[in-house]
Amino acid sequence: MSIQRKPKSTLAAQDAFIQGAPDAQLNAEAVAASTYEKGIAKGHKRQISLTIAPELLRKVDEVAKRTGQARAAVINLAIFRALEGDIFQK
Repeated sequence: MSIQRKPKSTLAAQDAFIQGAPDAQLNAEAVAASTYEKGIAKGHKRQISLTIAPELLRKVDEVAKRTGQARAAVINLAIFRALEGDIFQK
């Protein structure tokens, strides 16, 4: 038995994975959002400041740790689901 090297992932596979994310879809809203000027530009996203209650932050951190995600990823997903769901429907 010989030691084998880990196969190199292709850029195409990485791009396909990234494009599968909910916030990666290019549509009219995404194009309009990309020209949004509020916040500080950070790649394809905008950095903002957020003030949050300590107990809510603790819960976000618990979810992040349990799921192995970053705090920002948990917050982004929660906001995405809230806006795409029926919480704020007119």
